[in-house]
Amino acid sequence: MFILKQKKKLLVVIMILIAATTIILSFALKKDDAIATINGEAITKDQLYNEMVKQYGSDTVDQLIADKIVAAEAKKQKITISNSELEEQVQKLQDSYGGEEAFSQALESNNTTLKALKKDMKNYLMIKELLTPEIEITEEEMKTYFEENKDSFVQAEQVKASHILVADEKTANEVKQKLANGSDFAELAKAYSTDASTKDQGGELGYFSKGEMVTEFDNVAFALPVNQISDPVKTEYGYHIIKVEAKKAAIEANYDNSKAQIKETLLEQKIDTEYTTWLEDKKKDYDIENTLAEG
Repeated sequence: MFILKQKKKLLVVIMILIAATTIILSFALKKDDAIATINGEAITKDQLYNEMVKQYGSDTVDQLIADKIVAAEAKKQKITISNSELEEQVQKLQDSYGGEEAFSQALESNNTTLKALKKDMKNYLMIKELLTPEIEITEEEMKTYFEENKDSFVQAEQVKASHILVADEKTANEVKQKLANGSDFAELAKAYSTDASTKDQGGELGYFSKGEMVTEFDNVAFALPVNQISDPVKTEYGYHIIKVEAKKAAIEANYDNSKAQIKETLLEQKIDTEYTTWLEDKKKDYDIENTLAEG
């Protein structure tokens, strides 16, 4: 996979429920059923269930109670989250990880699924709708945030490029000759590139700034004119043929252009800090009995 530096963009929007939740709630118990044996001694489903409840039960039940309260409050206020809204947010999260493959790997490493993620995302969006009317964000707060984080609002020079990655110089020269003879870059990427994350998209890398790729790749990509194709470029990953498709000039930080982004960031920060207080206050309106907590 051609991600050349460990500079991963992370967008922490929601907390993903641990996979154990489903296991705890869906376990069909028959006390005498053995799920494993050691020297003939059985480990039963009942033993597994009890151990999982000890480890995860209390936190899981607390989360389920919170989810029920959020759903009930959303229903009271006629708040609904459409499928299109949900898909839009999931797509933004996927884009922040650099594409579908990296996103799928992130889900796997967090021991969760897209279905579970969507469930938690929907819950978060309902929380956001419920709390937003109660949150005030002043112009002074936004200006202060901008000044303290000005560097993050600078847009560095960016290049949009595609590449074909091959293992050796001989193959790279062969691809370069085919391009010189008029072959299509995207089709050659699909046929030759060893970068599994981009080859099916014709080698497209999208826009990137300096420092996101290894130095040898960066130097050529930023020096190459738009619509030009490079000679083979050697990096630790092999040999690249690079095609520059577009460029964006650097843009200085501008408060007016960044206000919407700043407001959204501050809103999410305040939701994160005020949600616990809001939830504890709402719990007073509900008759809650948690036998697990009592035990």
